[in-house]
Amino acid sequence: MDYLELVLESLGTLTLNKTRTGLAVLGIVIGISSVITLISLGYASQQAIQSQIQSLGANLLTVRPGAINQGGIRSASGSRTTLTLDDAKAISTSNQVTNVKYVSPESTQRSQVATGGNNTNTEVIGVWPIYATVHNITTAEGVFITQNDVDSMAKVAVLGPQVVSDLFGENTNPIGESIRINGQTLTVVGVTASKGGTGFMNQDDVVYIPLSTAQKQIFGTNYLSSIAIEAKSAEVMVDAQNEVGYLLLARHNLKDPSSADFSIMNQQDILNTVSSTTSTFTTLLSGIAAISLLVGGIGIMNIMLVTVTERTKEIGLRKALGAKKKMIITQFLTESIILTFSGGIVGIIGGIITSYVIAKLTGSLFLVSPISILLAFVVSAGIGILFGWYPAQRAANLQPIEALRYE
Repeated sequence: MDYLELVLESLGTLTLNKTRTGLAVLGIVIGISSVITLISLGYASQQAIQSQIQSLGANLLTVRPGAINQGGIRSASGSRTTLTLDDAKAISTSNQVTNVKYVSPESTQRSQVATGGNNTNTEVIGVWPIYATVHNITTAEGVFITQNDVDSMAKVAVLGPQVVSDLFGENTNPIGESIRINGQTLTVVGVTASKGGTGFMNQDDVVYIPLSTAQKQIFGTNYLSSIAIEAKSAEVMVDAQNEVGYLLLARHNLKDPSSADFSIMNQQDILNTVSSTTSTFTTLLSGIAAISLLVGGIGIMNIMLVTVTERTKEIGLRKALGAKKKMIITQFLTESIILTFSGGIVGIIGGIITSYVIAKLTGSLFLVSPISILLAFVVSAGIGILFGWYPAQRAANLQPIEALRYE
């Protein structure tokens, strides 16, 4: 059997009715494009979220008040007032804690920040200077909060780029300007470099002030919202988490870990949870898109069945001249596979282009998974064989005499 001649003959047959062939291929093109685009967007979203979490700091543990069991109901993390500055100092100085590199106590509230006639509601964080190291914060202009600012309870502030834009406008230098928070006037001494983000993950929409100023003058509290801890390495994060947990249990006079009035979040656990969630979501969307592949396959089967009906006499003549059943099956399977492969190639190109356009329009990452492209080829071949087999079998089973008499 000359396979090259078979392919050329199949191509010639398919081009006889270009409209019908194009409609058959269209379903595969849409299905493959949809799957590749959605998988690409899913991977891009996953990478963007992971980058945002990792930009918060390396080897990061976050201790928050709350998460105590009350009649079987777990209270919201951060909703209680059980963490103090003394807890943070104990973590950094205790001999029991050997795998912690840095400790950053933090006091956070959303507040109205105003200057002149402009105002914005943003996150105000009371910090120590070590906050910049733990959370990978750098200043684009001016300086960050210093230890002298904390010791002297200075009324100074460092603004994120989004806050600068909201209060002072684009491309302005706010250093030396004054802002008001809860009736207190503070002087802007620095602007952080942009880290990006959206919603609650927007690290540019933040105001940093000395922790002492936040607690004593702005918020009027003596507790912490959280304690950020940088472990010495990724390998010892679990050990550091256990050490900090047991130390705080002892300090809070708690013997049972299940009754802890605090929670410790491991950065890697958060990353794993986010990855699992986004992967599930991507798989769900891809499954929905794959339905169009099924529809496209059924369309190809219908087209091939119509082709078999139209070419009944031709099939009868071939069989009368000695064509074997295997040759007839191979002929129709080849036509079906050509349809799906050509649709798959066009679909892959369309999916890549669509992903690129969406990435540019939304400002997101442009990622195309090689797995999705491989999957497209495999699915294309599978659909061609699966949905081409029945029409091919039907053609091959025709009796020559009945086929030649067919009207």
